[in-house]
Amino acid sequence: MERAVYEAMAEHDERHWWYRARREVVSALIRRSVHPPKDAQILEIGCGTGHNLPMLGEFGSVDALEVDEIARGMAEERLGRRVLSSPLPELAGLADSRYDMVAALDVIEHIPDDKAALEGVARVLKPGGKLVMTVPAHQWMWSAHDVVNHHQRRYSKASLKTLIEGSPLKLDSIGYLNSLLFPVAVAQRLASKISGKDEANLAPPAEPINQALERVFAAERRVIGRVPLPPGLSLFAVASAT
Repeated sequence: MERAVYEAMAEHDERHWWYRARREVVSALIRRSVHPPKDAQILEIGCGTGHNLPMLGEFGSVDALEVDEIARGMAEERLGRRVLSSPLPELAGLADSRYDMVAALDVIEHIPDDKAALEGVARVLKPGGKLVMTVPAHQWMWSAHDVVNHHQRRYSKASLKTLIEGSPLKLDSIGYLNSLLFPVAVAQRLASKISGKDEANLAPPAEPINQALERVFAAERRVIGRVPLPPGLSLFAVASAT
């Protein structure tokens, strides 16, 4: 990701509606679909500034990886200990079959070889351990946001399913999230392309709008992992190591 993205993450990850609501939705997904054991060993790959680590810490002991040096330093302050820098797909220095759960939250789309990335994840999971991942959906939604974030691709539900089924992992569940706001996002993207003003805005909107967007997205925590959501801005998947 470009430096501006990490700087915006550091400045806004405790306030921006997307970060706040996604943590709630992912937490609910883990509780319903992963069921990690008590005192689970957890790894977050691509932890950024560490804003997900307290949420993941509710489920066990968390290790973290981040390749960006400045973001890694911020994450270490939040975690209170060292954050590793081993990149996917090799995950050098991590022991085989160590983790009960690996979280890759909007990470795999950054990796040129996503198949090798899942093979690396499978190596460090215990038998029966779970990968929880989120990725951006719909290649036709590609925008300046994807460019500044250095995305390699966006996924369709079919392409994500094919990726996982072609890996050493077993697909448990797959679906959309951030669905309630999807029509608004589509309209915004179309307007940007028509006007020729496709710009990546990394700052949160005005506070009343920020709070409203957070409430709408976070409401999905009540149904995620229970019933399928209609098409959304993102996809999630839960997969098991065999």
